[in-house]
Amino acid sequence: MKKLLNTLFVTTDGAYIKKEGESVVVMAEKQIKLRLPIHNLNGIVCFGRVICSPALLGFCAQRGVALSYLSSNGRFLARVQGLTSGNVLLRREQYRRAESLEQSAIIAKAFVLGKIFNCRTSLQRVLRDHPQINGAEVVQTAILHLSALLNEVKEQNDLNVIRGSEGHAAQTYFSVLDHLITTQKEDFYFRGRNRRPPRDNLNALLSFVYTLLLHDIMAALESVGLDPAVGFLHRDRPGRPSLALDMMEEFRPLIADRLVLALVNMRQVQQNGFTKTEVGGVVMDDETRKTVLVAYQKRKQEEITHPFLEEQIPLGILFFAQALLLARFLRKDLDGYPPFLWK
Repeated sequence: MKKLLNTLFVTTDGAYIKKEGESVVVMAEKQIKLRLPIHNLNGIVCFGRVICSPALLGFCAQRGVALSYLSSNGRFLARVQGLTSGNVLLRREQYRRAESLEQSAIIAKAFVLGKIFNCRTSLQRVLRDHPQINGAEVVQTAILHLSALLNEVKEQNDLNVIRGSEGHAAQTYFSVLDHLITTQKEDFYFRGRNRRPPRDNLNALLSFVYTLLLHDIMAALESVGLDPAVGFLHRDRPGRPSLALDMMEEFRPLIADRLVLALVNMRQVQQNGFTKTEVGGVVMDDETRKTVLVAYQKRKQEEITHPFLEEQIPLGILFFAQALLLARFLRKDLDGYPPFLWK
């Protein structure tokens, strides 16, 4: 399980990755820059013009190492996947439940409860640690609204109503996100979520970290035999990893949003690391991207007590733990899927 903490990010333009024995070798300018044993890796993420040898592609597929290609700006492009792992009966059960709106609602409700609970906890922690924050009253109102939504969702069994509540919760949470930015306010502000392309610095950061988070969750789902494309809250759409997006709802406030806010508030990223393109999108430079990647990896190494398993585990293992719990529920080993509730 520890290997799930290790993702190799290759950001050097023109880098070449190849297989040598049981190791992955990264070359740039005809020199070896890095050599890592394959058993130390859970995934490889390539940014921009990075070339992988055919032997490496097959090597990663055989060893279950997720290999993803992203644009230089962090937009997801493609993913190399080997043979499907896991019990075929598990996936058939996943597909059966996804076909049923009633069964989908049961699982979707758990994901949404986890999301709302963790959004509320995130805001509560901000007020606890920074009681004098500008807009504290507005944040407190948002907390009360999220608490009300939490109680409403608990009583719901209609998928469309649950999805509507998830949308209201996201709107409430994002409406106060700007108050959580305490430094560099002129350069980093939040006026609402925008993407494809992100049109301001903070949305560029959020989109980038969400992409990293999605990659790790997809790999975790694959590792336990689930299909990341077939979800319950997010319905099927060609090319969309719906189940990974479902599960990501639990982790956005805890891992992604708090990381982005910390990077900004602690001045680890600054305005000069961002550029606006001719079409209005905002992109990060190489140094800023590397800063975010290092911070993301460190974040995953922090330990937390899992409320259901009652064990202390690194944050990077949470994706795998939740994927296992979902698989156990689908196999009927658990009465329900226990979402991760951050306390």
